[in-house]
Amino acid sequence: MLNPTSRWSPTDYAKNAAFVPELGKAVVELLAPRPGERILDLGCGDGVLTEALVAAGAEVVGVDASPDMIAAAKARGLDARVMDGQALQFDGEFDAVFSNAALHWMLDPPAVARGVFRALKPGGRFVGEQGGAGNIAKLRGALREVLTERGYPVPAEDPQWYASPQEFRAVYKGAGFGAVEAWLIDRPTPLPAGAAAWYRTFRAGFLDSAQVPEAEIDAVVTEAEARAAPALRQPDGHWMADYVRLRFTMRKPA
Repeated sequence: MLNPTSRWSPTDYAKNAAFVPELGKAVVELLAPRPGERILDLGCGDGVLTEALVAAGAEVVGVDASPDMIAAAKARGLDARVMDGQALQFDGEFDAVFSNAALHWMLDPPAVARGVFRALKPGGRFVGEQGGAGNIAKLRGALREVLTERGYPVPAEDPQWYASPQEFRAVYKGAGFGAVEAWLIDRPTPLPAGAAAWYRTFRAGFLDSAQVPEAEIDAVVTEAEARAAPALRQPDGHWMADYVRLRFTMRKPA
């Protein structure tokens, strides 16, 4: 089942979330793609990092659940396909699977893990990064407080999987992977457009699920931004979000 709070605008993403692929370049380096490898980019979004894999000489297939983001990736000339990462349709095709800032939107992690394992050739590797335990806790908390005070229905838990290394390793070892390494990285992240724009880009689907009318969204995100400001707005006025990433590597046994 797709995450109903995962809704994306390629235009908003390009404008307000350019830091995601930029900071994901370190994960591409960790993958170390080689010419001629066949690589699956799981949760490819608009394809910015997929292009980096192609530039390294790899043959790359990008998949994402968002038709709009896949359309943006195809516009770059990429092999990009609409597909649920919890129901991957590949069998022993790839030398490597790569994923950046996507797995935490997939709420059936064991299904993702099984699909990635099946997609890889024996000896293939899975390298990537997702939101980790404690990720954007202050940003999320500010929005949750505002929605609750305004009487909107808010789920008891945020609909993302921000895993601890222990939780993550257990899921992927359970799927059959070996050499599973996972670690958290505190990564304070600049938000050039501020928190309100972040909420509009990254929590559009969450606001939908909370039944916030379009006419009220500006007021809600502006109030949430003010609520988050004491913790996240710097003395010079710039915003620094409380990102925590979980980075990982593993291999399918040969």
